[in-house]
Amino acid sequence: MDLFASAAERSPEGKPLAERMRPRILEEVVGQESILGPGTWLRRAVDSRRLGSIILWGPPGVGKTTIGRLLAGASGARFVPLSAVMSGVKDVRLAVAEAMERRNLRGQSTVLFIDEIHRFNKSQQDALLPHVENGAIILVGATTENPSFEVNAPLLSRAKVLVLKTLGPEALRSLIDRAMDDKERGLGGRQLDCAAEIRDQIAHEAGGDARRALNLLESAAAVPEERPGERGIIDRAAVEQALQHKAILYDKGGDEHYAVVSAFIKSMRGSDPDAAVYWLARMLEAGEDLMFVARRIVIFAAEDVGNADPAALGIAIAAMEATRFVGLPEAYLPLTQATTYLACAPKSNASMTAFLSARAAVQEHGALPVPAHLRNASSSLGAALGHGRNYKYPHDHAGHHVNEVYLPEVIAGRRFFSPSDEGAEKALGARLHRLRTRSK
Repeated sequence: MDLFASAAERSPEGKPLAERMRPRILEEVVGQESILGPGTWLRRAVDSRRLGSIILWGPPGVGKTTIGRLLAGASGARFVPLSAVMSGVKDVRLAVAEAMERRNLRGQSTVLFIDEIHRFNKSQQDALLPHVENGAIILVGATTENPSFEVNAPLLSRAKVLVLKTLGPEALRSLIDRAMDDKERGLGGRQLDCAAEIRDQIAHEAGGDARRALNLLESAAAVPEERPGERGIIDRAAVEQALQHKAILYDKGGDEHYAVVSAFIKSMRGSDPDAAVYWLARMLEAGEDLMFVARRIVIFAAEDVGNADPAALGIAIAAMEATRFVGLPEAYLPLTQATTYLACAPKSNASMTAFLSARAAVQEHGALPVPAHLRNASSSLGAALGHGRNYKYPHDHAGHHVNEVYLPEVIAGRRFFSPSDEGAEKALGARLHRLRTRSK
């Protein structure tokens, strides 16, 4: 804290809860252990006071500004914030001049924090280059856009890009708990009760944004009337008033959670895209973990569509990666695209049943020996034992296929995979039938 700051600036009174609860040390930052945890590049740089220029890339409300401020403090540097929306080259030059003077007179480094650095045009970004290069400033840029596309290559080559993650419900819940307990900066000094399920609901409604979570908590806390000797209750109605819309009933760990997920899967399996999208919307509106939904879609693509439409799994994987990349609120787009595609796709569970049948055989017979002709003759002993002898290489034969036995002798001839007549799997089944007939 600046010793010369005014009393008003030092006092938490009048500041929003999100501002009052900003972490004061790096250890209080939640959800970013991948870049701030012990032994990470950034922590080593801070601990050795050799912080270099960095670009913090992540969605809103994950702590970019806070981390920039804390990095400066932990490194013993002065923190100078600028907004790319409100500032220009003149402001950058002034900040650099002050940084050089402070370095020369006091030996103190300056962290120049530029929020939304992607909004600087090429000439504005170029103006930073010489000062970053000669060490006049330590640049910490913050952006919600991919730096590879929005930050000049020369500047990007002089700064390390660190990716901040969307805050999960667990991280947001820890912030809410901290705010409820903190008597100095949070709501701990007030007579308020907030049940665990309500705290979870606030965390889900925040959509990965810490600022939104604390703002929502503060708004909900203003709803109950506080009377002497009585405790105010932050309940679902208070949260709904703060949200200005009805909070969706959805207990992530209870029966309603599993009921909605089941309805979602069964609607896709039943080829009803309308119902599937409805249940998807129910989950997303209630704050379900995005990656949980994405994983269910990927599993469904392999389990219920399978080879009836080989493109389905690729679409599901792409939707999962797109969801991870864009986060909320736009993540509903790839998830909806994948959901509607899978619901409309031909269905087959032949891959799942094939594995279950094969696993039953493994459990029944144990570890049957690999036939000698399928083993590699990787040693002289193996060659002497006949490993690889008489193996028929399919590519040396017409149609790249040859009659051969690939199963252990005890279960030779067993059929585990039975293709359906749906979609592309019908063609696979026809080819497999021809090959099996030829083998007889």
